Amino acid sequence: MSHFGENLKRVREERKLSRQELALRARLGTKTIEKYESDLQIPDTQTILKLSTVLDIPASELMEREVKEHPPAGVDSEIEQLIKEIGTKRTKLILRKAKEFTEEDFLRVMQMLYELKYEKTES
Repeated sequence: MSHFGENLKRVREERKLSRQELALRARLGTKTIEKYESDLQIPDTQTILKLSTVLDIPASELMEREVKEHPPAGVDSEIEQLIKEIGTKRTKLILRKAKEFTEEDFLRVMQMLYELKYEKTES
């Protein structure tokens, strides 16, 4: 028995996508997604790869027998913890600014943050 349908539905729901949204992104019919999730139909390899790309999950995990817990959008657990500690708003602000920096700018900012942190503790 295939576990693909069960895994597909679980991951789709974790990603907060409706069947319609997933179908649109994967360029499939909504009824096709419904058949996959109900295990009435098994997709071919190309379709499995397409769905795994859209859902940002390895195809092998969609095919696995055991159900695993997946963090949203494949986010690293350390990053999740940092987001909780810093807060979503501040994290977004930091990341938006960081993506504008060159490698040199980034290193300079990190040096400035280091100096600020340790100058305050010495004062």
